[in-house]
Amino acid sequence: MEEPILVAHHPGYRVITLNRPQRLNAVTEAMHRSLKAALSAAEEDGNCRALLLTGAGRGFCAGQDLNERLSKDGQTTVLGNALETFYNPLIRKLRSLPFPVVAAVNGVAAGAGANIALACDIVLAARSAVFVQAFAKIGLVPDAGGTWILPRLVGAARARGLALTAEPLPAEKAEAWGLIWKMVEDDALMGEAHKLCAHFAAAPTIGLALTKRALDESWDNDLESQLDLERELQREASLTPDYSEGVRAFLQKRKPVFSGRRGG
Repeated sequence: MEEPILVAHHPGYRVITLNRPQRLNAVTEAMHRSLKAALSAAEEDGNCRALLLTGAGRGFCAGQDLNERLSKDGQTTVLGNALETFYNPLIRKLRSLPFPVVAAVNGVAAGAGANIALACDIVLAARSAVFVQAFAKIGLVPDAGGTWILPRLVGAARARGLALTAEPLPAEKAEAWGLIWKMVEDDALMGEAHKLCAHFAAAPTIGLALTKRALDESWDNDLESQLDLERELQREASLTPDYSEGVRAFLQKRKPVFSGRRGG
């Protein structure tokens, strides 16, 4: 039996590949468990300073495998526990990892699959990729953070349109709307994604983690609260050896060598 995900180690970063290509990488409980373990292992590895998430075959992820949503007698199961047990912890983990997470969307990203991609820090998409909030097609509500992240990325009107119509959004339009960071040609996608992760693997990791936190918390803060948060996070960043290295390298007109560590 094929492993539901594959993990590859590269200098300074890891690549996690959703690996059910025959099902467009539709998510199962086994995939959730493997993904949870892989993300935890990456987080605990002090040498991992970035993560790349992609899909095997011709799709990124078609969302939940609906075969797991039918009981033995053919009845649909009541949802809620599945979100609390699997999807919600996954989205929380992706958002809170202490380094940049890059999604390389190589084909269809539908339903929860789209929102898993959008939970990553930076989304690169192949020109042939498409994003679909497919929930309306089966009478469900966008989950995996979709109702939170969509309006923040594309605005209320476009978020409602995507959620209520389940209309596919091509990668080129997704870039134009600000849903993703960048669209690239299909044959250039993985090269660009690896290049970006290699960049992050040599970056000041603690500073980037603190930047992620500041941006996330800004949604719920007023200006005064955000200014206070920036003060505290900047104080923390300035205590890292990477800050000292960055200043010295700038003054010496050389390329900095960041350790990505809090001390030492």
